[in-house]
Amino acid sequence: MARDRDLRVLIVDDDPLTAEAHADYVRRVPGFAVDSVVLTGNDAMSRMDAAAASDSPVDIVLLDMNLTDSHGLDVAYRMHQRGHGADIIAITAVRDLQVVRSAISTGVTQYLIKPFTFAAFREKLENQRAFRLNLTDTGALATQASVDNALSALRSVSQSRLPKGLLEETLAAVSTLLRESDAALSATEVGERLSLSRVTVRRYLEYLAETKQARKQPRHGTPGRPEYEYRWL
Repeated sequence: MARDRDLRVLIVDDDPLTAEAHADYVRRVPGFAVDSVVLTGNDAMSRMDAAAASDSPVDIVLLDMNLTDSHGLDVAYRMHQRGHGADIIAITAVRDLQVVRSAISTGVTQYLIKPFTFAAFREKLENQRAFRLNLTDTGALATQASVDNALSALRSVSQSRLPKGLLEETLAAVSTLLRESDAALSATEVGERLSLSRVTVRRYLEYLAETKQARKQPRHGTPGRPEYEYRWL
């Protein structure tokens, strides 16, 4: 794998809005490019076959486990059987431990459970790139150190990236609500929908604004203390 080229990512999810949101996430991470967005397992296989026959094969597949035409495990197995060398990251709401184990056995290298934050998503992609770079095929035999380094790249965690007191799952819930809202939302509105206090929600919204994931702006026409609203970027 050339170290200076973007890794091509195929996104497979039967929800068009979710698929496009993941595509936007990919575009925001340096070193990665969206290959295609498909909504079914059959379309995913067709794209993988076509890409393999071209000069631009797919490097990473972001694969949902519950597709309308097939289970993600079946798609992963078919990709493996056909000799496609792309790494597979399962992105799903499925929390069944047996499904996780089966996914790993079919070639899935990482697992993201919805909802998740951009920070968690970015880390998975960066870990995958580090994994691939550590096992770049240069014609030389792999050393114990290179194998250990590659595997350790997949095991890193992102908790240290969040400010003290912020929880990954709560941040994911706030991010998902903001991203799926057509209108800008205030801390009060987000808190009411998630059954959280305004003070708690405001910390998460401020974090999203500071990290350029959301835009903060004053809400005009509200009496009393100025109120701010937040819109997903």
